[in-house]
Amino acid sequence: MSVRATIERKLAGGLAPSRLAVIDESHRHAGHAGHHPDGESHFHIEIVAEAFVGKSRVERHRMVNALLAEELAGRVHAMALTTLTPDEAGG
Repeated sequence: MSVRATIERKLAGGLAPSRLAVIDESHRHAGHAGHHPDGESHFHIEIVAEAFVGKSRVERHRMVNALLAEELAGRVHAMALTTLTPDEAGG
């Protein structure tokens, strides 16, 4: 299973998002620290979930990081996160 697919599965199972986009941006980091020649090392994740209601941005990021701890300890070097509630996302 690809790293992207694993991230999608874990976030879907752990947060039941109404919207989830996992974008591999590894190509933008070629030659930088942590870049893997096969990609799947740098991601931008956009997630909209009810689970974020009442949580600060830091708490939301910690929730995502906890779900993806194994990936962050391995292949994934960096993640940019956009974490929104449905109300914040306009829906």
